[in-house]
Amino acid sequence: MEKKTLERKNGSVSVEYRHFISSLKTDIALFSRTVRQHWSVEAMRWHLDVTFREDANHTIDKNSAQNLNIIRKFCLSVLKLVEIIHPKLSMKKKRFAIAHNTEKYLESVLNF
Repeated sequence: MEKKTLERKNGSVSVEYRHFISSLKTDIALFSRTVRQHWSVEAMRWHLDVTFREDANHTIDKNSAQNLNIIRKFCLSVLKLVEIIHPKLSMKKKRFAIAHNTEKYLESVLNF
């Protein structure tokens, strides 16, 4: 079980409990690391779907699909590093801004 306390901007506090069932040994450090690794993969998948609409892609050729996946992951890593306009801009909006004014942001993107 994991207990998580959330403090919101309006001052309210809520507590969440998460229950995990696993066959791992009772090593807290190993279990915590495993859960964090799983959620980092899920976060990347979510970004790929939201930012690049990867789930809507229906490429049939396996080599092409794999190549597109590699390109999307590379672009996602670049978007995470690049800060344009202001730092809290979403990945989708960063992609949109760069796509519509490539010359303006090209040097910023290529510096990474």
